[in-house]
Amino acid sequence: MSTLNELLARGAAADAAIAAPGRTPLTHGGLRMLIDATIARLNGLGLGRNDRVAIVLDNGPEMAACFIACASGVASAPLNPAYRADEFEFYLTDLHAKALIVAQGSTSPAVAVADKLGVPVLDLVVEAGAAAGSFALVPRGAMPAAAAQAPGPAQPDDVSMVLHTSGTTSRPKIVPLSQANLAASARHIATTLRFSAQDRGLNIMPLFHIHGLIAGVLAPLAAGSQVFCTPGFNALKFFAWMDEAKPTWYTAVPTMHQAILGRASKNADVIARHPLRFLRSSSSSMPPQVIRELEEVFKAPLIEAYGMTEATHQMASNPLPPEARKPGTVGRAAGPEIAIMAEDGTLLSRGATGEIVIRGPNVTAGYESNPKANAEAFTNGWFRTGDQGVMDAEGYITITGRLKEIINRGGEKVSPREIDEILMDHPAVAQVVCFGMPHPKLGEEVAACVVLREGAQATERELQDFVGQRAADFKVPKKILFMPEIPKGATGKLQRIGLAAKLGLA
Repeated sequence: MSTLNELLARGAAADAAIAAPGRTPLTHGGLRMLIDATIARLNGLGLGRNDRVAIVLDNGPEMAACFIACASGVASAPLNPAYRADEFEFYLTDLHAKALIVAQGSTSPAVAVADKLGVPVLDLVVEAGAAAGSFALVPRGAMPAAAAQAPGPAQPDDVSMVLHTSGTTSRPKIVPLSQANLAASARHIATTLRFSAQDRGLNIMPLFHIHGLIAGVLAPLAAGSQVFCTPGFNALKFFAWMDEAKPTWYTAVPTMHQAILGRASKNADVIARHPLRFLRSSSSSMPPQVIRELEEVFKAPLIEAYGMTEATHQMASNPLPPEARKPGTVGRAAGPEIAIMAEDGTLLSRGATGEIVIRGPNVTAGYESNPKANAEAFTNGWFRTGDQGVMDAEGYITITGRLKEIINRGGEKVSPREIDEILMDHPAVAQVVCFGMPHPKLGEEVAACVVLREGAQATERELQDFVGQRAADFKVPKKILFMPEIPKGATGKLQRIGLAAKLGLA
């Protein structure tokens, strides 16, 4: 199964595929018909395989279905609806977008930008009372009269999705992902999590990001199960959605899990009514303390996984019980091969620290039009993740830091994750992110941003002393900022790089 058409053929025609709050579900049979009709519609509008079609839609069932339908026949390019005009102009130009899909009546700045660039706009139209995810595409203006050069369902080597890296330190790079990449990653995740037709996922992840698109939507649908698509994450509505969706699992980033945990005690009855088979966390590290709390509250295992865009999401994962989960690790290889590499390109033995590298059917063939980035990213056929880590004797991987995030304090190297974990042990600390801030003599100094637990108090000196009792003096944050919430990127991930400048410390 190396195409989405093959992958999505498994679900029983009458079983629910895509559900949403207050909506009739779309069946697997209905989803397959929608995919066929959408490909035929796009082909009729002159759009075929490998043509870039940007999608700017809010989270929800139509975004999920539109992504899957487009990825099955053209190169889908989901974009964050919150972008401003100049950002849309950069992405639509960089992608060489052939069309833009928006909701009917949308006044997104993307529409004006598309008009300026001469990119045709397609309205996604939903009929009143339609099943969740059902839609039709209607051109907003005249389309160029041209037949699709490569019509029909996409083939394994065709580009199925195009995403950009987050670009925290440089210009965002284009990551083309093939049909085969998407199909492989969906299979890997479905195998890791043992999805079956009986599963129901509650998707709260943004659907312009690899985590939500592949783990939240594609992998469970490939297993013939159901996905309940919310309008996006909302901790206040999570438990009401849980009551309606009756999920067996959900996936989220750590900041979302922590917000859910903050409201869990008031919703114990909902949790008891809908016991989860597991919870999943990915996209950034989860403090072991929070893993313990979540598992106690939900009485279900939390499966921490490790993913990135260039790997079409999942690379490693902790296994489901009865196999061992090791909090603090991202588990074992769960799809691609994983190794630890030295700076000179040699592979290191178990227990040695180096760069985490991967290779396999879910890994991108390379960045688009960027030979310099490809030369830096690939060594002897292995993709260099940019993460520093170590693999133990049983193959479990611990990420010790992002190579670019390691704080270099006058030659002393500090892993910000290590300081995060120490501070999370303090009873007053709810969330923390450590990062490097510029220093005139040392180059960098350790800083931290802390959110205190409700009703708790702590001073900068108290937290510095707490770290000083557990780590060397050079690792103690010289500056601790107390904030109501930690600044996050668009996908909810904590972003250490650039945080000092964002907080006025650079």
